[in-house]
Amino acid sequence: MFRSLSLYNFRVWFIGALISNIGGWMQSTAQDWVVLTELTNHDATAMGVTMALQFGPPLVLVGVTGWIADRFDRRKLLMLTQSALMLLAVAVGVLLLTGVMTLPLMWLFALGFGIANAFDAPARQAFVSDVVAKENTSNAVALNAASFNTARLIGPAIGGIMIVLVGTGWMFLANAVTFLAMLIALWAMRTDELVPRVRAPGAARLADGFRYVARRPDLIVTFVMVFLIGAFGMNFPIFASTMALEFGRDADGYGLLSSVLAIGSLAGALLSARRDRARLRVAIYAAGGFGVVSLVSSLMPEYVLYAATLVFVGFCTVTMLTTANGYVQTSTDPSLRGRVLALYMAVIMGATPIGAPIAGWVATTFGPRAAIQVGAVAGLLACVIGMTWMIASGRMRRHESRRFLLTVDETRPLTIVAPEEFSDEVAATTPIRSITDDERRAAKAR
Repeated sequence: MFRSLSLYNFRVWFIGALISNIGGWMQSTAQDWVVLTELTNHDATAMGVTMALQFGPPLVLVGVTGWIADRFDRRKLLMLTQSALMLLAVAVGVLLLTGVMTLPLMWLFALGFGIANAFDAPARQAFVSDVVAKENTSNAVALNAASFNTARLIGPAIGGIMIVLVGTGWMFLANAVTFLAMLIALWAMRTDELVPRVRAPGAARLADGFRYVARRPDLIVTFVMVFLIGAFGMNFPIFASTMALEFGRDADGYGLLSSVLAIGSLAGALLSARRDRARLRVAIYAAGGFGVVSLVSSLMPEYVLYAATLVFVGFCTVTMLTTANGYVQTSTDPSLRGRVLALYMAVIMGATPIGAPIAGWVATTFGPRAAIQVGAVAGLLACVIGMTWMIASGRMRRHESRRFLLTVDETRPLTIVAPEEFSDEVAATTPIRSITDDERRAAKAR
């Protein structure tokens, strides 16, 4: 389960990411709460706009960010993006502590965080394959998710309590300090032990990532599923904060809900780390599970019961996303991995500008339970799409010995598009082999 931690570089990366992620979740809790309770009067729509501005840039800048992740040294790129995020956190913290922060200013800073994260996310995801060899990539991705969700377990709980005790501004300054852990980890890595980068001919073409995904139906299905859940099901800050208010809880109650969600998320990440490889069918089943447990959570009459169901929501969510992430990384050509992951991150993060304002409007107009139910329907729809593709592709079939038992074939070959196939010159000069008369007669005989 923890085999990637035997590598020095990954251990350093894991520790730095864990500390930084804890600060990030403290800041996220503070940002959501300050928009909902200090800058507005419980306006979930304004909160949705904040999330849209923060997660919109990855979608708009997807071509540029993916190309940069493939073209430049990812370690140095991450040093730049992490430094930018640290400076933004300091600025917001100072403005909150001095009492001059307004909603338009918060929206402007949310956009700034979004732009910095647009460059940071694909480089950070692809950097995992620079730290560990291919056979450990799936395990490293799952452990990264475990780090993220361990922080999600700790950060919101601390953040919710500290907001009540000292206010929201200090949470942003605390997060700025934790960025130093990531910068130190990147500086301390042994660069000679990093996995050599694979560069394909014509790697500067931005469209290669789009063309590669377009020829991979399995990746298209994965991206559609991730989009549906990311847009309508993963608006947890809106769901948890508005449900906390509905149950009469304060910021600490909201932070506790986020931490309870992380318990299931951490379990899902650790279970994913035990698997030898990422299987797409697991992501499909987890999407269906997410839809079911989200629907159940929307019907809970008490705070404690609602919190209990979030454990299962978190488990299904992270199982689905970690498996999808690992599948994309391990089945993608290394020379195009940065651009494909940029598309993946654009889908999962760029879905928020579409879904968050809708979820915020539904929560404000019809109540938070209705918003959660919209997310549940999205999860069930994602599962249906995935199952339909499995059946249509021939991967699901009747068991050979048992009449009513269905099996999924995970060994069917995928059509992998080599980087040189994107070259117009190769396409123009590659001869097309014609079928001989002998081969034609043999085919008719069969």
